[in-house]
Amino acid sequence: MVRLEDAVVARLKTHGKQFEVLVDPEVAFSLRRGDDVSLEDALAVEDVFEDASRGDRPSEDDIKSVFGTTDVFEIAKRIIKEGDVQLTAQQRKRITEEKKKKVIDIISRNAINPQTSTPHPPSRIERAMEEAGVHIDHTKSVDELVNVVMKAIRPILPIRFESVRIAVKIPPQYAGRAYGELKKFGEIEKDEWSSDGSWLAVVKIPAGIQDDFYRAVNAISKGEALTKLLK
Repeated sequence: MVRLEDAVVARLKTHGKQFEVLVDPEVAFSLRRGDDVSLEDALAVEDVFEDASRGDRPSEDDIKSVFGTTDVFEIAKRIIKEGDVQLTAQQRKRITEEKKKKVIDIISRNAINPQTSTPHPPSRIERAMEEAGVHIDHTKSVDELVNVVMKAIRPILPIRFESVRIAVKIPPQYAGRAYGELKKFGEIEKDEWSSDGSWLAVVKIPAGIQDDFYRAVNAISKGEALTKLLK
């Protein structure tokens, strides 16, 4: 059980009522991120409050009416997921950094320089973000932040999201594992087996990961595969 002095307040306002629990900030952060966590040892007090600072508790009828249960752990999970959590400064900083890295990764994997049809490396995207003065709001989703960043860096970098289609021919001795490995990169639009046992496919992938795709094809086939970038 987390110590009371180390806990933070998770608060949910719904149905005209307020419900609070005192929870380990690390567990709350993990739960909101989508991790599968247990709350048994994460609550400082196994109770639901109306105002934790005063120790006021809602009525059992109000709890049952809103949550449909009196199980404190089920209630706490919903409060944390749907309500507001008082994150520590350290947590806010970590969330911001994690989201920044995810945004940069998504953009570098999916976008290209339309003037050269080549990807922008993550370091270039990060420099453009710094030049544009981009602020990463830790409360926004990664998808929202990608849109914010793309809008901000377009005046600085020639950039756009684009997909490419690549035809692949994998020799028979390597074809068995090719489908599963290459599907990780994008969409296999069509595939077939040739008379000699080779596997033929057209794979649609984000333009920014072409180099990774070609490296994977070469690793699978020991350099014996044939590829062609389709118009």
